[in-house]
Amino acid sequence: MKTPVRCIIIDDEPLAIRLLKTHAEQVPELEVVASFENPLEALSFLRKEQVDLIFLDIQMPMLTGLDFVRSLTSSPAIIFTTAYRDYAVESYELAVVDYLLKPITFTRFYRAVNKYLDGRMVARTEPTNLLRTATDSAGNTYRFFNVNKKQIKVKLTDITYIESLKDYLRIRTIDGELVTKLKISELAEELPANFLRVHRSFLINLHHLSAYTAHNLEIGSTSIPIGASYKSEVIRHFSQL
Repeated sequence: MKTPVRCIIIDDEPLAIRLLKTHAEQVPELEVVASFENPLEALSFLRKEQVDLIFLDIQMPMLTGLDFVRSLTSSPAIIFTTAYRDYAVESYELAVVDYLLKPITFTRFYRAVNKYLDGRMVARTEPTNLLRTATDSAGNTYRFFNVNKKQIKVKLTDITYIESLKDYLRIRTIDGELVTKLKISELAEELPANFLRVHRSFLINLHHLSAYTAHNLEIGSTSIPIGASYKSEVIRHFSQL
């Protein structure tokens, strides 16, 4: 028997929780291990328990669903369940699985769950990124990045900066950007010395740096903050220039 997907439900409306539990009971792969009307209680639970998937409301007292996701140190998958359309764009920047609008039908619920299950299967059967950094015959160092199941070749010299989106990265290049499933700490280990970690969420290519202050770095028109825990290393680096 396959290990069930451990999930929790967080919503300040008891009726909404009841409906989601009813939907989840119809899906054999799901196991609802807990539900919470108070998001702070859910955070306490997650500090002690491992969860695969969270059904999460957005508009809640004390802590919004968006802030809840940003506060997580582990990375369970998220399916937002909300009555508001306004947060859709912001939610997808957090790399959530899906965004369900209330009232949530079983059909729509099941489609979101299948999206999660399909993604988990791909993660188990396919490497996230097939190749690490390499050099071509012209001397260009490059890397392939997995974008929607296609391996995209990117020259490292073309990368201006990299932004972490939890388990995903937004890689900004001189021609545009791409998003790939990869942790910033993993990629940082592969990159040459001209890439500098300046924030928990940002790596920059020093070759594209146009200006800097004690608090921010500028790459073109983009301002990138210097994280408190990285500040001494950044200052030390620039003092040697």
